[in-house]
Amino acid sequence: MNENFSNRITKLFNTQYPIVQAGMVWTSGWKLASAVSNAGALGLIGSGSMYPDVLKLHIQKCKAATTKPFGVNIPLLYPDIEQHIQTVIDENIKIVFTSAGNPKTWTSILKQHRITVVHVVSSSVFAKKAEDAGCDAVVAEGFEAGGHNGREETTTMILVPAVKEAIKIPVIAAGGIATGKQMLAAMVLGAEGVQMGTRFVCSNEASNHINYKQALVNSKEGDTMLSIKKIVPVRLLKNKFFETIAAAEARGATKEELAEILGHGRAKRGMLEGDLDEGELEIGEVSALIKDIKPAAEIVKEVWNDFNEAIKNPFI
Repeated sequence: MNENFSNRITKLFNTQYPIVQAGMVWTSGWKLASAVSNAGALGLIGSGSMYPDVLKLHIQKCKAATTKPFGVNIPLLYPDIEQHIQTVIDENIKIVFTSAGNPKTWTSILKQHRITVVHVVSSSVFAKKAEDAGCDAVVAEGFEAGGHNGREETTTMILVPAVKEAIKIPVIAAGGIATGKQMLAAMVLGAEGVQMGTRFVCSNEASNHINYKQALVNSKEGDTMLSIKKIVPVRLLKNKFFETIAAAEARGATKEELAEILGHGRAKRGMLEGDLDEGELEIGEVSALIKDIKPAAEIVKEVWNDFNEAIKNPFI
């Protein structure tokens, strides 16, 4: 196993492996982020479902649990984003991933505080905008990914080489990646690292409900689909709530009607509280390949071992 791997991504984050754990709502707290970082990859705290004081607490607990680099994911749509930005600055966070918004808004401010900034994109056009805004790298996330998704519905296999051709900064591939073989495929296409969300949902340290984790393990091909496209495309595991949304969309419901059905707290209800019927279950297509729940460190090791085996025997 190659433990001396080095490229622009491992150097950028000062990690052993070019693997990033996505910062997911109701999932990526300090326990998961610190476990992933301790295993040699990059753990991210998902701030999108945290109040500012909660984010501060998770950062402080993560610092106590690891001496390795970790970061914070901040969705730019977050209503109190100014507080989150100030929190990462005050807490001397060195790595921030931004998503769901214009990177020009906050990148320069974060860079003034010597923070490495990575932006999540769904097209080569947005990737170029992120590069022009001063980002250090981008995550090229194909529409196989769970949660909020690009309206273009471009797959990872198309997106990664398109983004690689459009920019000079490093590309991290995301969307439909949970194994070392998939990681190698992404890197052959031009990525220098991968970000995995769904695989780490099924980890012991993820803060989501066991019902939700088990539903992922039990899922198969075709059990996820993009939904709520009139508001913002979200990939969901099919359940009663999904069928309600799908029926409303089929009859031509307005944005306002869909927002009313969505209501408040659906994601928390599904992912954190484990309501598999009426909760919003955001998850990626790659859940169909995940068959177990295990410690985050074992996931990192398994992916890295599989990656190295794939390099040695690419046609098996």
